[in-house]
Amino acid sequence: MTTREEKKLLLDIVDCIISIDEHLENRRILEEYLASKTKRRAVERELEIIGEAMSKLLKINPKIKISYSRTIVDLRNKVIHAYDSVDDILIWKIIMKDLPLLLSESNNLLNEN
Repeated sequence: MTTREEKKLLLDIVDCIISIDEHLENRRILEEYLASKTKRRAVERELEIIGEAMSKLLKINPKIKISYSRTIVDLRNKVIHAYDSVDDILIWKIIMKDLPLLLSESNNLLNEN
């Protein structure tokens, strides 16, 4: 059963994923992403928020059914604390492969109750 606080955090994650789509103008074009510092920074900020929400979720429910939950928190820490070594290609891989899974899992948890 998902608590009210868990739902709030899951909604924050879903909102950030939707915002990433908006920052990318609903296009998945690597060259545009790499050419735009503003887009890269906006996406990184959304990933920070996702990681923070995930960190809070794990404190509330360490057994939450989200793949790579600890890795998501680790990414947040890297983006914040090692900003000068963020790999744009790794971030792009996350956008393309990992965010759709996170969105699906988050929506599934929200729809459980």
